[in-house]
Amino acid sequence: MFPFVREAFAMGPAPQGGDTVGMLMQFAPIVLIFAIFYFLVLRPQQRKAKLHGEMLRALKKGDEVYTDGGIRGTVVNRVEEGQPEVTLEISPKVQIRVLRARIGDMVKAGKAEEPAKQS
Repeated sequence: MFPFVREAFAMGPAPQGGDTVGMLMQFAPIVLIFAIFYFLVLRPQQRKAKLHGEMLRALKKGDEVYTDGGIRGTVVNRVEEGQPEVTLEISPKVQIRVLRARIGDMVKAGKAEEPAKQS
């Protein structure tokens, strides 16, 4: 029937229950790969996302920031928690609005706003 097949080999009998060590050894490489992936990729990425979120929440007027597009500017409006946009001054009298999430890094923190003194 098949001219290239000279001998047929039958498979051995299926393993019976009780060979749990062998089954665990089959899954050990998969578990090991997942653990390495978690510690080398997922955990640092989660930590970086957490730090970026904290930086965005701490954003205030006067902070110098870089956007993800590489634009450096100073925050000129008061930043509130629910506000999706921030106005940056990138040059004297030149202001742009960018999404808060697109701010990549803070260059330096500005001076804290001081309340006006009343006499």
